[in-house]
Amino acid sequence: MKAIFGIGNPGTNYRLNRHNVGVAFLDYLSNYFSNEFSPSKGDYYFFEGKIDNSPFVLIKPSTFVNLSGNVVKQVFEHYNLSNEDLLVVYDDVNLEPGSIKVKLNGGDGGHNGVHSIIYHLNDEKFPRIRIGIGKNFKPGEMALYVLSNFSESETETIKPAFELCKDLCIAFITGGEKRMLEVFSQSRIIKNNKPKVEQ
Repeated sequence: MKAIFGIGNPGTNYRLNRHNVGVAFLDYLSNYFSNEFSPSKGDYYFFEGKIDNSPFVLIKPSTFVNLSGNVVKQVFEHYNLSNEDLLVVYDDVNLEPGSIKVKLNGGDGGHNGVHSIIYHLNDEKFPRIRIGIGKNFKPGEMALYVLSNFSESETETIKPAFELCKDLCIAFITGGEKRMLEVFSQSRIIKNNKPKVEQ
């Protein structure tokens, strides 16, 4: 079983926020699979499926970003997962809008949701997809920026990133980390810059 976890805050007030790009991507992915999320007995919504007999579950937390690790722990216990079975998708202010980076390990980069996951797993080794949201904000205004909505032009820029993320997730589900990295390295140029693969 592979689990794809989108970081974000619950509720309609946050739905279009830059900070919720991970959850927004899962909504995009669920539409692609023509399926809907169901409430779980834990603090998340989910749906399960299979691709080429490879099972997966999509996870949308019903808690706030800084409690993401609590939800990951629940998912791990319910599905008996290991770190390499988890793929976390989240926003990154250090990347231009629409840019993507893939990592298999590393620190939290100042992201509270990733920090919480690392804390509860007691490990930095788990795959992740970082979607750029840019950092068009003044010093001290990052919190306001990430909790504000995408502009119309940014929304258009993000769409191709979601398409690539979809391909990466399918590769992860069917072939794990290695296949995901292969697909990423072979991917077409986004914004005239080939995405960099970080390991």
